[in-house]
Amino acid sequence: MVQDIVGVDMKVIFVGYNPGRASERSGHHFAGPGNYFWALLYDSGLTSQRLTADQDGLLPYWGIGITNVVSRMTPGSSDLTLDEMRRGGEALHRKLLEFNPQVSAFLGKDIYRAYRGLPPSCQVSWGLQDFVTVPGIWDVVLPNPSRRSTLPYAHRLRYFRELEGLLQYGLGEL
Repeated sequence: MVQDIVGVDMKVIFVGYNPGRASERSGHHFAGPGNYFWALLYDSGLTSQRLTADQDGLLPYWGIGITNVVSRMTPGSSDLTLDEMRRGGEALHRKLLEFNPQVSAFLGKDIYRAYRGLPPSCQVSWGLQDFVTVPGIWDVVLPNPSRRSTLPYAHRLRYFRELEGLLQYGLGEL
């Protein structure tokens, strides 16, 4: 089982779909050999060293946490049911209230929709969201770091860098 890496008042908690096979086997987040998460953290400046999945426990040093909207392992996010995603979104809401990060960073639009209780057809844009779900916490939607995603690396990196800028230069008051 892959454990959450969360703590009170972190800068950002990243929210993934659920653990994949490699993560479930290793017990570490984003452990798949083709996952760009660790490269994106470093290349965007969110961490000052390039980490690997087995170093995920070091993330709190940078004020970073990780959780998933669903804890059940599946080969891919498409194996999750809409009901699972919605229930996970409700649980995630409670978790974010408890841990109170500055930013909740959703690694995919469907995760954000599940969290907000939005229909699958609802339009969601990348980046900082206008709507505040939990008072005091900014919501940011980022492209999924999986190699399965068809978005170019540079496109993903752009939004990770925007997140880094928001954290470094301030978000202002909600």
